[in-house]
Amino acid sequence: MQFQYTHPLQPCWDLALASVQADALATALSVGLFDMLTEQACVEGIAVRLNLDPNKLEPVLKLLWGMDLLELIQVYAGEALTPRYRVSSSAKRYFVKHSPDYCGDAWAFRLRSLREFGAQLPDHLQLRANKENPPRQVPTDQCWATLARTKIVQEQAAITVKAALAVVDRLPELKSSHNFLDLGCGPGMVAIALAHALPECHGTAFDLPPTAAVARQNIDAAQLGARLSVLGGDLTCDDIGHGYDLIWCASVLHFVPDLAQTLRKIRAALAPGGLLISIHAEIPPLAPQAATVLAYYLPLLMRGHHVGRQGELTAALLAAGFDSVGTFESHLFPLAPVQVQVCR
Repeated sequence: MQFQYTHPLQPCWDLALASVQADALATALSVGLFDMLTEQACVEGIAVRLNLDPNKLEPVLKLLWGMDLLELIQVYAGEALTPRYRVSSSAKRYFVKHSPDYCGDAWAFRLRSLREFGAQLPDHLQLRANKENPPRQVPTDQCWATLARTKIVQEQAAITVKAALAVVDRLPELKSSHNFLDLGCGPGMVAIALAHALPECHGTAFDLPPTAAVARQNIDAAQLGARLSVLGGDLTCDDIGHGYDLIWCASVLHFVPDLAQTLRKIRAALAPGGLLISIHAEIPPLAPQAATVLAYYLPLLMRGHHVGRQGELTAALLAAGFDSVGTFESHLFPLAPVQVQVCR
């Protein structure tokens, strides 16, 4: 007999279980488990090579197998079946260090930063008679640059670039573009990808000066310095250039103090007939989808930044003077689904 009933507390229990799964993945990354399992190995062999307890290692391996991060192969050794493990195809792509799509450090950083914020949540909720010990704020400009160099670059190269190119592929008119702006470029990997995808195009990568310097290094390493310029500044008060056929703007508008003013500034920087592609999260109207977005963006909201309800940004773009705004949802970008607005 099979019961179909799910207890109302099961989603909450799943949250507690997910914490153990996250710890198992973090531990596997820290001990180099995936790096050594590009070829199958038995529990005892893995334990010897990593100096681990084989009896305690085996259930962890089974958990990682259940998470689809390892493959389990049963091999006959004499008359008995012996389990052997090998890294799964997805884990091999993203969590083996020599893979070009490796983003294990970025994943571990996301886990650590979200957990640190979660631990501070009670403090954030307190009414404060004084501000002597406020919760830790968002990173400084220099800290953003360090993250761009060491962590964000992994996600951009492995995930965001492919998601960006998938968006660009839906817009064949971009092939005739001559000049684009990557607004809030981070380490510059999207700007580099756009330059490759639009070979007749020159581009500008804009971000805060310390982060722009990181983008400059990556652009020079890609030997695209002749086609990609770098501009450091503050979007709220500095010139971002003008005459762009395309402006790519991802996860920037959450941080601006005056959304309407910023959108007017972006529109003024476009050439006649130019296109803005906006990639930002919005809070969906249905609870399960909203929970996914809010789990990631709660730190921003608690620190006074903006994540609007679904449809708010489209209304703001139209109010800023764009003639039309086409919207679709994408699950290809890291962590939470985003709304892609194509604005003309």
